[in-house]
Amino acid sequence: MSANKKLLVLPGDGVGPEVMRETLRVIDWFAKHRAVAFEVGERLVGGASIDRHGVPITEEAMEEALGADAVLLGAVGGPKWDNLPFDKKPERGLLRLRKDLGLFANIRPAHVFDALVDASTLKPDIVRGLDLVIVRELIGGVYFGTPRGIETLPDGQRRAVNTQVYTTSEIQRIARVAFDLARLRGRKVCSVEKANVMESGVLWREEVQKMRDAEYKDIELSHMYADNCAMQLVRNPKQFDVIVTDNLFGDLLSDCAAMLTGSLGMLPSASLGAADARGARKALYEPVHGSAPDIAGKGVVNPLATMLSYAMLLRYSLGLADDAALIEKAAANVLAAGTRTADIMTPGATKVSTTAMADAVLAELDRLAA
Repeated sequence: MSANKKLLVLPGDGVGPEVMRETLRVIDWFAKHRAVAFEVGERLVGGASIDRHGVPITEEAMEEALGADAVLLGAVGGPKWDNLPFDKKPERGLLRLRKDLGLFANIRPAHVFDALVDASTLKPDIVRGLDLVIVRELIGGVYFGTPRGIETLPDGQRRAVNTQVYTTSEIQRIARVAFDLARLRGRKVCSVEKANVMESGVLWREEVQKMRDAEYKDIELSHMYADNCAMQLVRNPKQFDVIVTDNLFGDLLSDCAAMLTGSLGMLPSASLGAADARGARKALYEPVHGSAPDIAGKGVVNPLATMLSYAMLLRYSLGLADDAALIEKAAANVLAAGTRTADIMTPGATKVSTTAMADAVLAELDRLAA
């Protein structure tokens, strides 16, 4: 592939620059060995952008993101910026990226590597072989609905308002992503909401069922309340293949599913927009673990989630499934050899630094490509 694809890198805050630095080494490896080359640009986002430019993301960075074939982000936020006004916080940069790029579908796999079964806090027989995906609606619902805000009432009390709102088209487009993904996997979708107490949940359930009946009769569809889904994820997670849910419940359930794997440091994610006439989608890829300010700068963070996010980038934005699988295989082999960062350390394994983990992945890529 010629270097005419544009990749925007946004390292961000906390451990973001550390994991991005090591992932750029993997990106460089693919440019040299697999002819997967990008025109790579780099910009600030989040607290780093606030410190330099006074805003969570600049117009120039947004322009580059809109013109990129894909965006790879590290993490945003940290206690340093906790006292800023709500609309100036680092996370607003990420929310703007999602909104302006139209990234309505967040895909979070929860896959347990065989070598990490014992790293999970759940019993091995519960998580061994786990491979599920949560499809979360990302730019609607209570995080974006209006009216919203904090007001002072006539009697002096303060009242906060957030609005949960979804339209038919918003539900249909995220359901379609889930059904299409299920066709490539186990052909099972569980749609999650709170139709027992929320009108938005009633509409969600009705529209997902209508789409399945009209277009996806080959997919097994079930419905589940969000609180029950949280319980089932820690009781019997292997019952799920693809879970589709709204923005709020997806935020909560995807982090719950993440911990089934043993560490947030292992999990990638993709946020996708609608396909254009050429079939291309705006897309942002990022690790699930966040900025982890307590370990930032110590050289101990796990870079695998960001590397696996790059693998998702190759698969979803470029259609390079073989190259994506190569990264995933290299990571699996390194873990099987007993190489661990602190977050996934198990008895008898070898604890390594962030850079040493990247060294091991690159060495394994060399071996697999030989």
